[in-house]
Amino acid sequence: MPIRVPDQLPAIDALRQENIYVMPEHRADTQDIRPMQVAVLNLMPDKITTEIQLIRLLSNSPLQVDIDLVRLEHRAKNTSEDHLDTFYRYFNDIKDRNYDGLIITGAPLGLKSYEDVTYWSQLQEVFKWAEDHVTSTLFLCWAAHAAIYHYHDLQHEIRDDKLSGVYQHQKWQSKAPIMRGFDDVFFAPHSRYGEVPIEQLKKVDDLILVSGSDEVGAYLMQDKAGTKVFITGHPEYDRNTLLTEYQRDVDAGLEAIVPVNYFPNDDVTQPPIKLWQSHGYLLFINWLNYYVYQKTPYDISQVSAKIRTENFA
Repeated sequence: MPIRVPDQLPAIDALRQENIYVMPEHRADTQDIRPMQVAVLNLMPDKITTEIQLIRLLSNSPLQVDIDLVRLEHRAKNTSEDHLDTFYRYFNDIKDRNYDGLIITGAPLGLKSYEDVTYWSQLQEVFKWAEDHVTSTLFLCWAAHAAIYHYHDLQHEIRDDKLSGVYQHQKWQSKAPIMRGFDDVFFAPHSRYGEVPIEQLKKVDDLILVSGSDEVGAYLMQDKAGTKVFITGHPEYDRNTLLTEYQRDVDAGLEAIVPVNYFPNDDVTQPPIKLWQSHGYLLFINWLNYYVYQKTPYDISQVSAKIRTENFA
């Protein structure tokens, strides 16, 4: 089934060129289906690119999904106010609603302390709100570490070198529903300085470390009920996203790190190889199916009472 998004959203044309069917609102209104209601709190500077990346992954599912794009009360530097005013809703305007799923994206804030982030208090409000208004929340990259800090008081550490590239991961909990269909090893991009030591994560009773590696640490974690899923990498990245980040650092005169396992033979003049797309699709499908669709009540007003009645552990 297709994804339902606001009419005229730029992602529609971009994804149709990839033969991905995205259903505008006027077409979805003719279908008598209880679609999944998923909110996306987009914290990335280039919001349009992130919209395309996430909608692409959410589209590869038999479920119909209605997307609400959400913003906080702060000005975005790389996206026009016209786009935001047209397609986004402020969190304060939707916080009385319930959602089947919520996705909170990463943000280029890995070198800042959380309390120094201008919208930290607003984000904490979203974290608290999600516990009673959302069946399952998916936290990506910086948002994953920020949420672990909020919920479990675990501070991230700053790595000496940026973790940048496409890394191999292992399944640590092969029976976790979100791992169903995954190969023994799989690839995913990372682009971060922050890291929470595995030894600290293992001390949290309600936190299950699902996958990762010695090189990247914990990649995928969840709570026992599946209401919170933490991903420290970027399964949504496009083929050229790491290339764009690398070129940005070069142009800024920084000591740019060549992303590992990304360019053939580490030759930056060669087109990058995309090794992670199939598992990115599978991860989002499993989250939508096992953690959202199969756990959320038909009456979405009952979300808070329903989601804590069973654990995956």
